Amino acid sequence: MGAGGNMSTPTTKKSHLQRVPSSKPPFTLGDVKKAIPPHCFQRSLIRSFSYLIQDLILVSVFYYIANSYFHLLPSPLTYLAWPAYWIAQGCVSTGIWVIGHECGHHGFSDYQWVDDTVGLILHSALLTPYFAWKHSHRRHHANTGSLENDEVYIPRFKSKLRWYYKYLNNPLGRVFVLAFTLTFAWPLYLMFNISGKKYERFACHYDPNSPIYSNRERMQIYISDAGVIAATYVLYRLAMTQGLTWVLCMYGVPLLIVNGFIVLITLMHHTHASLPHYDSSEWDYLRGALATVDRDYGILNKVFHNVTDTHVLHHIFSYISHYHAMEATNAIKPLLGDYYQVDDTPILKAMWRDTKECIYVEKDEGSQGRGVYWYKNKL
Repeated sequence: MGAGGNMSTPTTKKSHLQRVPSSKPPFTLGDVKKAIPPHCFQRSLIRSFSYLIQDLILVSVFYYIANSYFHLLPSPLTYLAWPAYWIAQGCVSTGIWVIGHECGHHGFSDYQWVDDTVGLILHSALLTPYFAWKHSHRRHHANTGSLENDEVYIPRFKSKLRWYYKYLNNPLGRVFVLAFTLTFAWPLYLMFNISGKKYERFACHYDPNSPIYSNRERMQIYISDAGVIAATYVLYRLAMTQGLTWVLCMYGVPLLIVNGFIVLITLMHHTHASLPHYDSSEWDYLRGALATVDRDYGILNKVFHNVTDTHVLHHIFSYISHYHAMEATNAIKPLLGDYYQVDDTPILKAMWRDTKECIYVEKDEGSQGRGVYWYKNKL
């Protein structure tokens, strides 16, 4: 995974770590919208389903090959075949999860009920509570980059770092943190709101009475829970008939890869030394939306339906369908100029670098009270 995908670079090449401007941009949200061809805002039900069907065919083919032929392979080859299956199935299933995410943004079709039905089925199948995450994720989009109101990936202040951070600020510690984060962060976030916005009481994506949600949203949380429970019951029945090992090999390990990619993709979009965070004295929607970075996952950009390399656009207009996102991104880059950030560093190298450099945020010395904060790493 790394450079070599379908990413375009800005006309003026700049250092990946050069800070983006934090002052109010000279363009408005309306200016950005006018720069995008009008057809990019049009959603096609047929075209959206074509990408979903393509992914489902790949998932079915991978399953058929593994279930029908892997047991016929000589023992040494099975140690190669299963990891290949897990990686391929996990990557394509991540693409399916991304389509469910697009449904949550009403980017799949012109029909909200279609989007919610498709999204509920896809996310439930991957044990994600669709409506619960849809609503919390919408709040993230509405408050991106806000230190007080963002819903997730809110950086810590140096004074708030836990005592053990100094012991993890080394290569071995980072390996442990990354392994733990990619494996457990997604279910911990859904269950316990780990890394999420701090509420006055316990917050959980499965709790209809959670403070994350408004009263009008609570019934949909029950529906999300029912979807996850139904998927879990299907897995239970499969474990009873096919065996737990079969379920873990066919479904469990690919799901871990999906969960890891969900965390990696979102973490890397919002963790970069060049990006500012704002307190309430400086934050506004457009500057917050611009405080994200496009990344390059190589061929996986296409597998993940370009959610990786068009994320800046996605935070400005989240309802643009993924198949228009690259064209729309290229259309707004000249207008955004230095406010647009892209980093085509190979993703594993970027992950290591950014988790090393982005530990906490604080104001620059001499910032004269401006509510703009930048990532630092000196403990």
